[in-house]
Amino acid sequence: MTSYPDTSFLCALYRPQYNSVLAAEYFAKMKEPLHVASPLIFEFRQSLRFQAFLHTRDRSKGFTQREASAALAKLDENLADGFLKAVPVDWPDVVSLADRLSARHTPKEGTRGFDIIHVATALHLGARKFLTFDSGQKRMALSEGLKVPF
Repeated sequence: MTSYPDTSFLCALYRPQYNSVLAAEYFAKMKEPLHVASPLIFEFRQSLRFQAFLHTRDRSKGFTQREASAALAKLDENLADGFLKAVPVDWPDVVSLADRLSARHTPKEGTRGFDIIHVATALHLGARKFLTFDSGQKRMALSEGLKVPF
């Protein structure tokens, strides 16, 4: 496996935003499926559902349920057709790596738990590149020896 994404990369692929062109160009050039693990899939699905919820409370926030449902359907389609590949991981190893990352990065940077899990998963899977548009995850990934193309 060459690259492992975080939620910001998936959001850019499935929801139009400022970095969607970069994400789509990178994805189109990949020679292998984009590997994803279950916590990443969960966080992405949760993000879509949460944005739709926000929109029901305040139309200036988030996006419609229709848009969320379309992105969820496209994700499921891409998992079924092999453009995305759900990969198993050894969770005790990922959690052990994540705990070490937390000790190194959270006291200085206030890193979120899921951000740490994504970088730990990439390291566990032997990824060489970490796909993110999040500046905090980028700093952590770079400091752990991963390349970040954006």
